[in-house]
Amino acid sequence: MSALILLIRNLLTILGLLTAIIIFVNYKNYQPYVNLFLQLDSQSRNFAYQEIKKLANMEPHKIRSYLNNIKSLDPKARDVYLNMFDKLLTTGNSVAATVWKVPVNSDLSVEDVIETMKFVANEKNISNVGELPLSKDIEAKLGNKFRYISIHLFCNSLIAAQMLEYDDAFSAYLPCRIALVEDNKGKLWLYSLNMDMMIYGGRPLPQDLLKQALNVRETIIEIMQRSAKGEF
Repeated sequence: MSALILLIRNLLTILGLLTAIIIFVNYKNYQPYVNLFLQLDSQSRNFAYQEIKKLANMEPHKIRSYLNNIKSLDPKARDVYLNMFDKLLTTGNSVAATVWKVPVNSDLSVEDVIETMKFVANEKNISNVGELPLSKDIEAKLGNKFRYISIHLFCNSLIAAQMLEYDDAFSAYLPCRIALVEDNKGKLWLYSLNMDMMIYGGRPLPQDLLKQALNVRETIIEIMQRSAKGEF
């Protein structure tokens, strides 16, 4: 038994030596990461260490599967998710991290903004398919005044059809919505869902569908930006 224990100890010593040699040889490659890790406070280092342990305990085939799936994503997926994660960490709000938000000029009224939205949508050949006067419904149920909120729905049905032919899950994103919201200080804002995750977040879309999706994206952004300034 003592011989077996001695053999195991020797093997562990050899493995430890090999590991040390590998780390030494590749230190220059990993030095920036090591330095970054050492600059963290103890609580952050412990959190990072626990996450690394979880990864180390994963089965190799599962890690390979994840890496292969990541490599198959759109080249812009990484930046899309990093930007969203950055907003999530900044705001602590997952919803705020996944929307576009544009301030409305203070000299514009609700009517000015809505009129401009409809004008730009018509100019860009995207249909105004519905409006939800949310604040009016809230007021009717509460019995008192509530700050202004309305949701405006836009859609190009032919592009929507292309999206659905690719994947019915796109239906959850239809139609495109722009919310006109008065905050608690009386300032107006425009909100819409950030479409970048839908466009770039997975495997690359077919070129024709990508072109149409980008067209819708740019249209929604233009409607928001021009409506926020009252630009006909």
